Amino acid sequence: MSGFWLPVATLWWRDLLRFWREKARVVGYVGSPLLFWLLIGSGFGNLAYFFPGALVLTVMFSAVFSTMSLIEDRREGFLLSMLVSPAPRGSMVLGKILGSTTLAWIQGAIFLCFLPMAGFRAGAAEVLEAAGVILLVSFTFTALGFVIAWQMDSTQGFHAVINLLLLPLWLVSGAVFPIANAHGWVRWLMRLNPVTYSVAALRQSFERHAADAPPFAASLLVTACCAAALFAASAASARRKSARSFG
Repeated sequence: MSGFWLPVATLWWRDLLRFWREKARVVGYVGSPLLFWLLIGSGFGNLAYFFPGALVLTVMFSAVFSTMSLIEDRREGFLLSMLVSPAPRGSMVLGKILGSTTLAWIQGAIFLCFLPMAGFRAGAAEVLEAAGVILLVSFTFTALGFVIAWQMDSTQGFHAVINLLLLPLWLVSGAVFPIANAHGWVRWLMRLNPVTYSVAALRQSFERHAADAPPFAASLLVTACCAAALFAASAASARRKSARSFG
C-alpha cells in the first residue's frame, strides 16, 4: 500500500508547493469570477442567483487550468521520469488530480467567504455541505482537465480547447439564466449538461428548495458519476500513453 500512496502524497504536495510560489494565481482565479459575479449580478439585480454559478466558474477554471502543469512536466522531463518509475500509473494519476483538486477547493472555499454578500444566511451545516459539494466539483473538473492535458503538447492548444469547451458548458448550466426561461433545444441542452447539476447541487446547499432546479440528491449523484467516469478516463489515458511511448 505504501508503494501506491507515497507517490500520491508526493505529487499532491509538489503541486501545493508549486501553487504557493505563484501568489498571482490566487488573485487571478478568485478575483476575476468575483468581479464577474458582482458586475453581472448587480446588473440583473439578483446577486444571490448568480453566486452559485460564479463559484462553480471559479472552481471550474482553477481545477482545469491547474492540470496544465502536466504539459510543463512533459517539457521538463518530469513526466517521463514518472512514467518509467515503478510507481503504479493509478497513483500518479490520483496524485496529480488530488493536487489540483485541493487547490481548486481552497479557492472555492475562499470564494465561499463572500456568501453573506449574496444575501444567504446559511448555517454551519449548510456551509459544510457546500464545501463538500465544492470538493466533488473540483475533483470532477480536475479529472476533465487531466484527460485533456494528457493529450496536449502545447499550452496554446490546451487553452484553445478549454475555452471552447468550458464557457459554453457554463453558460447553459443554469448559472446565468434558469432552465424555465430557456426555449426549445436550449432547455434540453441544459438538462443534458452535467455542469447544470454541479450548479444545482451547490445552489441547493444554500437554498434546499430553490425553484426550477434538479433535486439535490439527483444533482449530487450525476456529479459523482461524472467524477468517477472522468477519473477512469484519466487512468485509461495514462495507461494508453505509456503503452505507446514505451512499448
